[in-house]
Amino acid sequence: MAKTKSEFLCRECGASCHQWAGQCLECKEWNTLEEVALFKITSSKPESLQDLPPSKVQKLSEIKSERKSRLTTGLTELDRTLGGGLVDGSVVLIGGDPGIGKSTLILQAMAVINKENTVLYVSGEESAQQVSDRAVRLGIKEDVLFLNETHLEKIIRLAKELHPKVIVIDSIQTMATDGSTSAPGSVTQVRDCAAQLTQYAKQTSTILFLIGHVTKGGALAGPRILEHMVDCVLYFEGDAGGRYRIIRAVKNRFGAVNEISVFAMSETGLQQVENPSAIFLSNQTKPLPGAMVMVTREATRPLMIELQALVDQANGNPKRICVGLDQNRLALQLAILHKHGGIATFDQDVFVNVVGGIKVNETASDLVVMLTISSSLRNKVIPKDWIAFGEVGLTGEVRPVYNAIERLSEAQKHGFKTAIIPKANTPKKLIKGIKVIPVEYLYQALQYMAENS
Repeated sequence: MAKTKSEFLCRECGASCHQWAGQCLECKEWNTLEEVALFKITSSKPESLQDLPPSKVQKLSEIKSERKSRLTTGLTELDRTLGGGLVDGSVVLIGGDPGIGKSTLILQAMAVINKENTVLYVSGEESAQQVSDRAVRLGIKEDVLFLNETHLEKIIRLAKELHPKVIVIDSIQTMATDGSTSAPGSVTQVRDCAAQLTQYAKQTSTILFLIGHVTKGGALAGPRILEHMVDCVLYFEGDAGGRYRIIRAVKNRFGAVNEISVFAMSETGLQQVENPSAIFLSNQTKPLPGAMVMVTREATRPLMIELQALVDQANGNPKRICVGLDQNRLALQLAILHKHGGIATFDQDVFVNVVGGIKVNETASDLVVMLTISSSLRNKVIPKDWIAFGEVGLTGEVRPVYNAIERLSEAQKHGFKTAIIPKANTPKKLIKGIKVIPVEYLYQALQYMAENS
C-alpha cells in the first residue's frame, strides 16, 4: 500500500513546510503548523466553477469606470462601516465572539435587502427551525431563502440556479469542499472554500457575506490569508453580556478603515445608536475627582468619551492597570507627569478606565489621562463642561492632533464650554459657545486646572 504524502500548513499565515517545526518560518508564530494530507488534483478548476464564463484580458485604459449605486442594508450604521453600502461582487468577512450578535445583525440586514433582491442564507451551524425562531423573535416577515448545507459544491450549484443577489455563509469554518481531504474548519478547508466562494462572487457580481469564528485572542480563526482574500473585514466588539456592540472595519477596499458603528442589543434585535457619544458619557449629576471627557476620532466620526482615573496608596508594589488604553503608554505618561508636572505616583496604585468599553488607540488621550490622574491624586474636581485632547511628548510639550476643528465642533454640540487643547491646534476663527485654552507645555495645563477647577 502506497504511503500517503502530507505537508504541514500554518493556520495563521497558510505557509507550507515539508516537516513539522515548533515555529513557522514565515510568520514566526509558535505551534501553528498542522499536518494535512496531499492529494492529486483531477481538474484544473473545481467542478463547482467550471460552468462560469472564462476571464478575458483587458487594457486598463479601455475599462470604463462605472459608479453604480450601492446596495443599502437598511441599517445606516452598518452602511457607514461598509463605506456607504454594499458593492456588487464584494466579499465581506465579519467576525466576533460567540453570542455577540453576528447572525442576528446579518439576518436583520438580509430581511431588508430581500424586499427587492433575492437573498440566500446558508447556515452550517444552525438548523432551519433555529433560524426561523430567531426571525420570529426579531419580527422579520420577509421570506429569505434558507439552505442548511455545508457542502460547498452543492451550495454553488444551487446559487447558479437561483442567481441570488446576496449570499450569506454562516459560518465559513463549517464549509467543506471535495477539493480538500482535510476536516472542516482546518486551514486548507477554510482557505479553499473561501477561494472558491470569492471567485464565484467576483465572476457573477454576487455580494457575499462570510461569518467567521474567532480565537481566544479575538482574531479571526483560520489562516490569515482569509483576510487578504476578502474586500472588507468587520469585527464585532463588546461584552456578550452587555448591551452595546461596536462594529469596526479593519479592512475595506470600498471605504474608510477603522470606521465604527454602534448598536444596542434588545429583545427585538440590534438597534442603531445614532448618537454614540451619549452612551459613553456618564450620567452623574455631580462631578467627581478623576473624571474628564475627551474627543477621540474613529475614522470620519468624532466621538465623545469619558476617561476615569483612580490613584490610591499602594500596599506593596504599585499597580498600573489600563482598560481601553495602551498599558505601556501609561508608564510613559506617569514618567512625563513626574518629570515635567511635578506629580509623583511611584508609591501609588494607578487605574485608568475608558467608560463604555471602547478602545482608544490614538495619542490624543495623553493630556486627558494626565489631567485625570492629577485630579484623582489631588482630589480636585474637573468641571463637567471641560474637555481636553492632545499628545504629550517626552519633553513635556503638548503636540497637535489631527481634525481639531471637528473635535471642537462635536464638543460644542454637546454643551461643553471649555477646551484645553494644543497651542498648534488653536482655531483661526473662534467657535461660538466654547472657550479654547491653548497650552504649549504640560505644566501649563496642570496650572490652569489647579487655578480654575
